[in-house]
Amino acid sequence: MAGFRSLARQVRDPKSDLALRRYSLRKCLERFAPYGHRATWDHLCARAGFGPEDRSPDPARLVSALNELEAARAVWLAYEAGFAERRRKEKHDGLRRPGSVDDWHRCTWGGFGVAWCDDPDVHPHEPLAEVLRRLIAALEREPGTACPVCADTALAWKHGLAHEPSAGAVCTGCGIVVPAPVLTPEAVTQARSRALRPLVSV
Repeated sequence: MAGFRSLARQVRDPKSDLALRRYSLRKCLERFAPYGHRATWDHLCARAGFGPEDRSPDPARLVSALNELEAARAVWLAYEAGFAERRRKEKHDGLRRPGSVDDWHRCTWGGFGVAWCDDPDVHPHEPLAEVLRRLIAALEREPGTACPVCADTALAWKHGLAHEPSAGAVCTGCGIVVPAPVLTPEAVTQARSRALRPLVSV
């Protein structure tokens, strides 16, 4: 099975068939898809300027989408390297029991669904790398009451998410499922008390 870098080379290869290049970009999302596969694909297509169902997109637009995905992946890999180093030090110092960030991180190893968007048509419009930087910054500071991506405080609890965990606080502004470790207990309680209203695409 081809890895992310091998697939990225196929996307960039001007000698490859255009259908294969598009397919390879889609396959990259099986290795790294911050919003989930469908929402990340929708995001990349919108940002690069081709339709999700376009079978013959401009090759330059495919590469543009890949560039954005690679930039975000670099941000996430740097975070994971730092996370792994921190856990090694904690274990060396005798801290074996993981915290809430560690519990959340286990569900997102490799970068799949780190900013899960349960509705694939509703996701942040900022570059993926910027979204991940904001999310990581929130994970590294004290919990707050707002979405770490768009700063919206209108969070609503949703059950039956197509991701693990299966329930969580959804930002009604940008559509991400806000990681529990970045929210105060009060913010989680308030989200649980609020019925999820229909999301509007951004």
